Parts: sequence; C-alpha cells; structure tokens
Amino acid sequence: MSSRTPPDERQAPAFTCLCQSLPFLRLNALIEYKFSRRAFLLGAAAAAGTAALWRFGLKDASAGIPDAPTQPIAFTNVKLFDGKSAQLIGGRRILVEGNKIKDIQPAASPVAEGVTVIDCGGRTLMPGLIDAHWHAMMAAIPMLDLLTADVGYINLVAAEEARRTLLRGFTSIRDLAGPSFGLKRAIDSGLTPGPRIWPSGAMISQTSGHGDYRLPYEVPAQLDAPLSHGEAIGGGMIADGVDMVLKRVREQLMLGASQIKLAAGGGVASNFDPIDVSQYTEAEFRAAVDCAENWGTYVTVHAYTSRAIQTAVRGGVRCIEHGQLMDKDTAQILADKGIWLSLQPFLDNEFANRYPEGSANRAKQLSVFAGTDTAYGFAKKYKLKTAWGTDILFQPTMTRNQGAILTTMSRWYSNAEILIMATSANAELLAMSGPRSPYPDKVGVIEPKAYADLLLIDGDPISDIKLIADPDRNLKIIMKDGRIYKNTLADSGRP
Repeated sequence: MSSRTPPDERQAPAFTCLCQSLPFLRLNALIEYKFSRRAFLLGAAAAAGTAALWRFGLKDASAGIPDAPTQPIAFTNVKLFDGKSAQLIGGRRILVEGNKIKDIQPAASPVAEGVTVIDCGGRTLMPGLIDAHWHAMMAAIPMLDLLTADVGYINLVAAEEARRTLLRGFTSIRDLAGPSFGLKRAIDSGLTPGPRIWPSGAMISQTSGHGDYRLPYEVPAQLDAPLSHGEAIGGGMIADGVDMVLKRVREQLMLGASQIKLAAGGGVASNFDPIDVSQYTEAEFRAAVDCAENWGTYVTVHAYTSRAIQTAVRGGVRCIEHGQLMDKDTAQILADKGIWLSLQPFLDNEFANRYPEGSANRAKQLSVFAGTDTAYGFAKKYKLKTAWGTDILFQPTMTRNQGAILTTMSRWYSNAEILIMATSANAELLAMSGPRSPYPDKVGVIEPKAYADLLLIDGDPISDIKLIADPDRNLKIIMKDGRIYKNTLADSGRP
C-alpha cells in the first residue's frame, strides 16, 4: 500500500524564481510525454469549470465566491491606512458600493438608510496587498508533479493556490512568466476565487539564454524543430533576432499579456547560462519594446548585472527584475531615466534555496545574496522607483510565507515604507500597463473610485509589520472587488 502526501505538505526545494531555480533544466530529459500549449490552456479552462462547482455546497464560505452585497457597506470605527500615508488616519468611515470605494466620510456623520454597517472595533483598514513578481501557475506545484501530473491537476493546484493567495491578503499580483491566462479568466469570470492577475505570459529568451532549458545534446536544433517542452507549456519562448522577437512578443500580447518579460542576463541555476553574461542585443530589446509600446504597454527584463541592465535600458526597457549585481553608475542611469527596479529580498535565510556548498550554483547564489544589501542601498540612495515581489516558484510548502517574506523588508525600510511599497507603489507599476491593464481603475489605495480591495487587520501594522506574516490569525476581513471573502470578526470575541 502506498500513500500520497497532499501537495501543500510535500517537501520541495525552496526555489525563489525562474532565475534562482532548477525548474525547466530537466524538462526535456525526464519526460517524453508532451502536451501542447493548446492542451495546457484547454486544461486551464477545464479546471476553471471544475472550480465553478466550489460555489455550491461548501461549508467554508471563504473558499468560494461570495455573493455581491445587495446594499452599500460602511466600515466604521477604523484606523485607516490609505496606502500612501505614513501614519494611520482616524475619524473616518469608508463607504463601499458595488465593487468600488464610494466615499471616505467623517466618522461622526450620520449613516444613510439602507447601508450595512460593519463595526471594526478600532482595527486597521488598509488596501489589499500586491505581489509584483509572482508565478501563479507554478508557485505551488513541485517540479516532479509539473513533469508528470495530468494537466487538469496542474491547473487545479494553481486554482487552489490562487484562493490561498487571496486569503493571505494579496488581492493583486503581477505574473512574471507562465501560462496564467486561463486562470486569470476563471478568476475574473467568477469561476474560482483568486487575486487580480496582470499576466506576462511566457518569458522570452535568446538561444543559450536564461529561458533556454534545453540540454546540450539538443543543440544544434534544426531550423524547423518543434517547440521545446518549456515552450510547449507556455513557461518560456526562445526567440533569436529581431524578427523572431517581434513574433514571440506579438503572440504573448495576442494571448492577453499586460506586459512583456524578456531574459536579459544569466541566472543562478542556469548551468549553461553563466550569471555574468549579458543576453540579447540592443536591437532585439528595441524590437520587443516597439512591439509592446504599439500596444500601449512595456517590457520588463530579468537582469542582475550592470551590462545586462544597461543594454536593456538603451533598448527602451522600462523595468528591471532583480538587479542585485548592478553598480552605482547603473543605479544612477535607472534614476535619471525613471526606470523601475522590481527588487526581491533574496537573502541566505529560511526562505532561500541553498545549493550544495562548493557547487558553481552555490557560488553564483552567494554573489546574488551578497548583492542584495548593495542593491537596496542604491535603491534608497538614488531614490529609485522600487517595487517588491516574492518570486516563489515550485514551493508548495513556501507559498504560505508570502506575507512573511514581505516583513523581511524591515532590514532596509520602515514599516510604513514597506506597506506603501506593497500597496500604492506596486500599484503604480501595475498601472504602467496602460490600456493593456485588465482592470482600469485604481488598486493599492483607499480613495473614492478605487476598487474595493480591502483588508481589516487586528492590530497596527505600521507599529508591528509582522502582523502581515500571520494572515489566518490577523486578517479579520478580506474584501476583493466589493465581495467579502473572509469575515471572522464574530470569532474574535469583540466587535
């Protein structure tokens, strides 16, 4: 007799990102079974259909899609963190109508008839959190399951993780590689709960680049060779030369990408991809940027080193993912040009994937860890537009630490600065998608006409940021799009 460990209890390597993992390196060698992009996306739709059944008969109402309120909701007796101010604001009442914030009213003013009042007992009301570098389809599934499991199962795992992401208080995420289009559609159409998703689609890489996970025996490839396994499932696409870059970018835009991601430099786990190399030419970056700008959006790139970053910036790229190995001259260029730095707190801590001591991967990893403090120092010194994200990938036991990873930012920032970065600052980056943004109104702030994505926290996160690390206990209300997905005020023993 054999038993199977539930997905969220399996032990898995603590990968931190496509650039810090061994994700697709074994894809082509370990498995001959192939499923196409079409099959994968159809699987997503099928999984979403199954998820629709969650709406019926569930004992835990927070696990399904709650009904939309039939009348306005007023949050009273709150301390307000509006996503922008460094202090909590008292004496206010927040009125929600439909899926938007209708008004911020004086607490002493009378409540209109027909309004449902929620007495928050002096707790903190704040905008939903935003993770600016997330992998919705691949964060919670071990690599072995991705290689061997039925496609429907893979999509159901992603849907369940999307529900958990929302219940951790993350109401919006920017997806930075992976076929999340079907999951996004399922969430937006009300088939399964989850955060708002700004999808990038497949990461685009040159041959021999960070997104090329073929093994040496597969090179050279015939000109008419079929897609690699990583390409077939929508994890990454290989494109060489201006013409192929244009084609692959346009394909992701057609599928619904809100922004485009390219690999501009080497990564920690890429055995055939040294971390110091710069990838793509300025002309290839410019092709991707022109394509994205024709659609009103932008290109972001995976890059650690100064050369990779500067080449991408000369090509018109508007956002850098990582940047731990940049120098001060590069930081100054980012500041002068107003380029975003989407920086992650990669440290040699309990959230890191430690490679074997003495290995080449460990040496590269340690150089990145060593650069994290320097990069955040540059971000503060040069006042860079800085976003925050986790980059959790293939870690079913680690996704629950999404909020805890945010709290590690206290190494460099005040609690108020951290909360602002994870709300209104990240929202500014999301807004850079312009007309390609799937959601036209504001997130990350509490102000009239913004989406009603709200969290009620049992305590003051500006005084104690670690409250964010324990959402099960400390998040009393989670509202997304005006719907209440969690409300445990009655369980707290006080209003």
